[in-house]
Amino acid sequence: MKLILHYMKRLYAYSGAALTINLLGMVFSSLLESAGILLLIPMISMSGILSVQQATSYDFRWLKELQAMPQAWALTLILTLYVLIVFGQNLIQRQIMIRNVEIQQIFSRKLRSEIYSTLLASKWSFFLKKRKSDLINLLTIELARVISGINLFLQLVTSSLFTLIQIVFAFWLSPSMTMFVLGCGTLLALFSRHYIHKAKLLGNQTSVLSQSYLAGITDQLNGIKDIKSNNLEDSRLNWLHSLTKGMMHEQMEYIRLRMNSQLLYKISSALLIAGFVFISFRFFHASGPQLLLVILIFARLWPRFTSIQSNLEQMAATVPAFKAMINLQQECTEAAEPREKGMDGSPSAPLRLKHGLTCNNVYFRYHSAESAHTLQEVNLFIPANRMTAFVGRSGAGKSTLIDLLMGLMQPESGQILIDGEPLTTSNLFAFRRSIGYVAQDPFLYNASIRENLLMIQPGAGEDQLWEALEFASSADFVRALPLGLDTLIGDRGIRLSGGERQRLVLARAIISKPSVLVLDEATSALDTENEKKIQQALERLKGTMTIIVVAHRLSTIRHADQVIVIDQGKVVQRGGFNQLAAERGGIFGHLLDNQKEAIV
Repeated sequence: MKLILHYMKRLYAYSGAALTINLLGMVFSSLLESAGILLLIPMISMSGILSVQQATSYDFRWLKELQAMPQAWALTLILTLYVLIVFGQNLIQRQIMIRNVEIQQIFSRKLRSEIYSTLLASKWSFFLKKRKSDLINLLTIELARVISGINLFLQLVTSSLFTLIQIVFAFWLSPSMTMFVLGCGTLLALFSRHYIHKAKLLGNQTSVLSQSYLAGITDQLNGIKDIKSNNLEDSRLNWLHSLTKGMMHEQMEYIRLRMNSQLLYKISSALLIAGFVFISFRFFHASGPQLLLVILIFARLWPRFTSIQSNLEQMAATVPAFKAMINLQQECTEAAEPREKGMDGSPSAPLRLKHGLTCNNVYFRYHSAESAHTLQEVNLFIPANRMTAFVGRSGAGKSTLIDLLMGLMQPESGQILIDGEPLTTSNLFAFRRSIGYVAQDPFLYNASIRENLLMIQPGAGEDQLWEALEFASSADFVRALPLGLDTLIGDRGIRLSGGERQRLVLARAIISKPSVLVLDEATSALDTENEKKIQQALERLKGTMTIIVVAHRLSTIRHADQVIVIDQGKVVQRGGFNQLAAERGGIFGHLLDNQKEAIV
């Protein structure tokens, strides 16, 4: 319950007066409903079933004054008053329900935005430790369960307020009989703790199964081509059958649990009413009107007990989702990057690299202090407006060094310097805004080409879009598309070829005219023709920006101003392409020979 109350306190802090007014409205609505029930006494009296005199024990003596009026007038007055009370009560209840939903929806929107912004503010190292599908599961299924739990709690508050007022009303009518019913209800509540505990356990299973389901589906849709190519359809379908069987079993267990608890309450309700009537006549000597009103009240009240019990069970099932969401927010907070602090709150302008980037005795490792360093004793200089290439065997640490240079991660020791100034929180965001990045696996959004480009430079005009495409050798194939810039390219750009995707990502990276362009093995999967087009694009960009290339294909970096060779996390060679190729016994020459042999 603590986890749910954590969010309810935040809901109250956010909605404040609106939630308080709604709660007061619930109280008033319940009072009106009670008043409507009280009016049944004169109605019954005037119908001839019972007399008003029999009801005097409830301080309804004022109703005797109605006898002085003509019966038709008195009945009309009472019925009109009854209709007005019922109408007013339902009108208030309608408004309360609408306002409740509005409060929930506004808070849900705020909660989604807050969690997602917290996630986006986390360091890159946080995402390296997390499975993408787990985060998607938390932001969709688990967050929806949290919102459902908040809704259930508000329903519980509504039911509890109504029940409390009805109990007070019942006490006024008959304290002894009310205590009897409450005693029975208390015993049932104690017995129902078993159901609530089991509902929480089933809620844990729901979280685990939904996480496994989403993880599997995400992996398989990402690898659908591999599944089709290797005839893995049957094995993947068997996986789904096995998992969904577990999901079905869990849901059936939950339904059985709820139905068992509902059955308990319904049977106990029938037994209670029967025992209640018998004891009222036998021991409490209740009069006709008294018994009739109390039966009516508890006939309405007992379903509220059932509703409260049901809400508690459903809330218990959502507790694991609340816990998972709080844990996610705590982890994101711990992994949060320092927020950008401008003088006026506006984003800082991109830096323009004037002299170059420097790594000064940089060390880095991903895991604990006992693990080996991924990078160690890295000292190098990347001159501005020149092309620097990093090469080395797979796992040498090239991409890790790029992440450090872009400020996505921080060194364990040593410094990254920008024009001689340390890369710190004060200039981190300004430096990031000066970078254009092209990854090995090109990522494009499921939108049009125009929309993909405008995501980086929202205010770009038509000429600027085509200029970026020309630089990236992409203009010709875009013009040939049916809708040109407005062509939809599918999920991750699947409707384009690999070379077209890579060149389009390059166009997107340079449209903002960055000071630093980073290509992380961006040509490794391209054919010779597309690789040549990327090389031509880079040649056009040389001298206008600092280009950093991580290369697997050494032919891509033939015209680089500087080549830096990394092996086992250390810089082992540096120099020009031809200089390193001529060094006998060097790692660069060895890599170059291997690639020549592979071509032959």
